[in-house]
Amino acid sequence: MTTEQTKIVLTGIKPSGELHLGNYLGAIEPALAEVTQHRGFYFIADYHALTTVRDPIRFEQQIYELAAAWLALGLNPDQVVFYRQSQVSEIFELFWILACVTPKGMLNRAHAYKAAMEQNQSLGQDVDFNVQAGLYNYPILMAADILAFDTDIVPVGQDQKQHLEMARDMANSINAIYGPVLKLPEAKIREQVKTVPGIDGQKMSKSYDNVIPIFASGKTLRKRIMSIVTDSKGLEESKDPDSCNLFAIYRYFADPEAVQATRQKYLDGGLGYGYLKQELFELLEFRFKDQRDYYYELLADKSKLDQILAQGAEEARAMAIPVLKRVRKAIGII
Repeated sequence: MTTEQTKIVLTGIKPSGELHLGNYLGAIEPALAEVTQHRGFYFIADYHALTTVRDPIRFEQQIYELAAAWLALGLNPDQVVFYRQSQVSEIFELFWILACVTPKGMLNRAHAYKAAMEQNQSLGQDVDFNVQAGLYNYPILMAADILAFDTDIVPVGQDQKQHLEMARDMANSINAIYGPVLKLPEAKIREQVKTVPGIDGQKMSKSYDNVIPIFASGKTLRKRIMSIVTDSKGLEESKDPDSCNLFAIYRYFADPEAVQATRQKYLDGGLGYGYLKQELFELLEFRFKDQRDYYYELLADKSKLDQILAQGAEEARAMAIPVLKRVRKAIGII
């Protein structure tokens, strides 16, 4: 029987660009915390990224950058299974089996597909204009990612809950036809996902070009921080910390006493934004300096990254092969 200590928790991130503070606080930091409680499976979702990435040279580099980032930020490949999705062929065979029991109507309701349709409608185009089959079938591949490893727990935010529900529905379809073959994963909803504003106040996102990269050089990091948009209130004026982009980022990295003291300075007056930006720069420089050094050390030795990911893929396949054998036997393919 599965115990809490042996439950499998699975997390994947697409290699679609440079990691920033929003990625770290919203996904990577909470994912790393799961290792202390469960057996962790962490993967680079490279085939998922093909729905948007078209530059093969840059794509290859982004895969290495994401692998180096995970390791530099604290992922220990000796304690978890760390692999590239594309190196586990069983996932893609299971994808096709799941596709054969998945109703088209379910995929019609997927958030990403609906968003693409709505955007096309707003532009007066056909609803399926430029919508690839990969985007449409994205939820099936995501379900295969999860179900191939008898995953117990998938940490998700509320906006991603639908993906896990679809995976459960697909597993239920298989089980209803062939008997109890696939394990039903459970969602672990992160109710308080840290939403980090970008330098313009919108949610930090590469699509808005408002990010603060984790591994930027000191010069670039300082330039981005000094670009954080603030109001025009003077040094001595009272300010509202709860509506300030700068404070919203600062509070995640300063210690609680400093956060409280800075909040009071906002309210009392006498705080200059330039001073606080410099303090935030120094905090981030200190927080990520060792990780940044290790990140670039790893990128300089891609053979080491290949070795780590290949070993992880072997471990992942050792888990996926018996799951797929079980499914193949159930559906009549021996």
